[in-house]
Amino acid sequence: MLPRCPSTILRHAKIPVLLISDLTNIRYLTGLSVSAGLVLIRGKNMKLYVDGRYREMAKKQVKGDRCQVREIECFERDMQNVQQCGFESEHITVSRIGIWKRKFKNTKFVQTREVIEEFRRSKSAEELKNFRKAQRITGQIMQKIPSFLQKGVTEREVAEHIRRWAADLGADELSFDAIVAFGKNSAHPHHHPGITKLQSRDIVQIDCGVRINGYCSDQSRVFFVGKPTAEQKRVYDAVQRAKRRATEVIKGAEGAEVTNHRLDEVAREVLREEGLEQYFIHSLGHGVGLDIHEGPSLSIKAPKVVLKTNEIVTIEPGVYLPGKFGIRLEDEVVVL
Repeated sequence: MLPRCPSTILRHAKIPVLLISDLTNIRYLTGLSVSAGLVLIRGKNMKLYVDGRYREMAKKQVKGDRCQVREIECFERDMQNVQQCGFESEHITVSRIGIWKRKFKNTKFVQTREVIEEFRRSKSAEELKNFRKAQRITGQIMQKIPSFLQKGVTEREVAEHIRRWAADLGADELSFDAIVAFGKNSAHPHHHPGITKLQSRDIVQIDCGVRINGYCSDQSRVFFVGKPTAEQKRVYDAVQRAKRRATEVIKGAEGAEVTNHRLDEVAREVLREEGLEQYFIHSLGHGVGLDIHEGPSLSIKAPKVVLKTNEIVTIEPGVYLPGKFGIRLEDEVVVL
């Protein structure tokens, strides 16, 4: 069953024919994960073009009478009588669109932007089910971490155990390489786990997620080895309040509009009161789905957008004190 009616997609795109090349969007439309392929949306139907590697699998897995599986060799023939065709400008190279223009001289190619991505923002019941399982597994991983934080263990060893736990708990894979940062390394938001060993009274920053049937989770936690310092506790409490306040805005706004700008500003207000806003150096969060980063950026610097019902976003305020430590707390929230 296709997530959206083809004609609905075309009306949204304001184009008579739409060519989809992004592999994540192809998976969303067809349910099939491939390393190469195209989808042509025209009228009330879609055509999925794949090569011999995926032909039999596609015929078995692609359900619904609105999507037809065809050999990739049929693509050129089917394009011959297309007068105007939209293409995903953010996912096509200059070289590839040049080839299409030379092959299909009677076709006018029109740039489109984030057509399918806009539909992907609001999740179906099945999508939310996959996400909830990924979310649950990630929470279980986080619960395992404290018992493994023994003096002398390295960041890489913790990261490797996160990968193993994910597999043992039934995840398909990690949704991104886990971030594990000890001590001063936690002041770098995207620190890559290295050979740094855990020391007494270190702060430990963990950021990880898993995939279930393609759908991602994304969570961040901070663990203290021993008693936190007064400064660490003050920062932790401020970040936790900022996260809670932004989450309350989403949870308390059922049926009302919530914008990415408002959420970011609400969190920053809390940190501003503590004199910590200048150390919050990234957006409050982002959308999550088939991609670990999709949909809106929760930032006052991004274009203003209204969040959609059943959209999944992360709330992840962070404070990073150079040369000292960083604290980021993150959970996913489903917009009501």
